[in-house]
This record gives sequence, structure tokens and C-alpha cells, in this order.
Amino acid sequence: MPGARIRISDIAETLGVSLGAVREALARLAAENMAVASAQRGYSVASVSIDELVDLTRTRIAIEQLSLRSSIAGGDVEWETGLVAALHRLQRIPEVDPSDLSRLSDSWAQAHLQFHDALVAGCGSPWTLKLRSMLFFQTDRYRRLSVPLRTSERDVGAEHKALCDAALARDVELACRLISEHLMRTADILLASPLLVAPAPLRPERASGTGIGSLGSHAEDLRSQEPLNFENRRKP
Repeated sequence: MPGARIRISDIAETLGVSLGAVREALARLAAENMAVASAQRGYSVASVSIDELVDLTRTRIAIEQLSLRSSIAGGDVEWETGLVAALHRLQRIPEVDPSDLSRLSDSWAQAHLQFHDALVAGCGSPWTLKLRSMLFFQTDRYRRLSVPLRTSERDVGAEHKALCDAALARDVELACRLISEHLMRTADILLASPLLVAPAPLRPERASGTGIGSLGSHAEDLRSQEPLNFENRRKP
């Protein structure tokens, strides 16, 4: 869980690897903000917060839409074939682990990554795709946390199919709207839960209605986010 201490010796024993290998892996995770190094406590799992979730989701929506626009414009028949294949694979794998319904299936998570990569595979900008990949893995932590917090049925498969159909139809505006809604649904689950609420008492002006702080305003901030438009920007 977020904030939990990572015991190097336990991991080494469980995985059957050396202490040095675990330390090297943790150093890499810390460089990617997935783990936190402390002189007194060693390593711990990176924390989560409302502010980070809102910032990550807002930024990822902008980059996903930018990547998707470019991918739809530049994608060829090979891109279309890869996208259809990725969706088919994703639809054939159960989303949650059959042995633990509160956890995502590792096979589904890999197929999910491949599907979203396939959506933007036609994007011709390596730097845009690199930034997008970084944001995907950062928000993936939150997505995994959202699975046991769902209070209503969500047809993730239908969301993915709609995204695929819009991309194949070359409907840029619809695809961009759908990717925004897709990412917002995950954020909404966490914003409506007590998981990200700070332990300190809420200030009176924030404790209105929901009892979980100003979550509604955060969600509204995300929904009102305007897509980035680099087409008409003049060079300095």
C-alpha cells in the first residue's frame, strides 16, 4: 500500500535474488517516483494524494489527446491491424485476478498497456510518446488502487471498444472526448473514496456536502480542462 515500508531482505528472499539486485531495482523505482528513499527508514512505497491524482490526470489527458490526434492522422493499415488485434486480446482476458477479485489480473494489465500503446502507435513524435509512457505508469498505480473501491458496475470493455471504433473511424474529436472520459472515470472512483483524504481534520469551508473535502471541485477542474492545441501556436 502507499507509504508502506519496503523490506529489502524480505523481497530478496521471496524472489530468490540478491540484496544488491533489490537495491538496484529500488534505486530505479525511486528515480521514477515509484519508491521513496529515506536515510532513517530505507525505502517505502510512494504515497498518493488528491493533488497528485488531479495533476496527473489533467496532464495525462492532455498528452493522450495530443498523441491520439497525431496517431489517427498518421496511422496506416498496419496501425489499424495492430489496434484491432490489441483490443481482441484485451477483451479475451478477465480484468481481475480470479483468486483475488480486489486485484487486477497481471495478464489483463499487460494487455491493457498494449491496447493503449496501440491506440497511439501512429504518433510520429518519440518525445510525446515518452512523456505519455511516463504518465501511464504513474497513473497506473492509482488505477490499480481504484479496483476494490468501485461502488458501481463499470463496463471497461465497452469503453475500450468505443475508443477503438472512434480511432478506426478517424473521428478525432470523439476519440479525444472518449479518452478524457475514460481516464476521468478512474479518477472519479478515487476522488469519491476516503483513500486519498488527509488524516488532518477538514477546514469548515472545505467540509461541504460529501464529507470528504473539496473533491467535487477537483473533479470539476479536470472536466473543464481545455485540450492543448499546438497547431496554431506561433513560434517565439
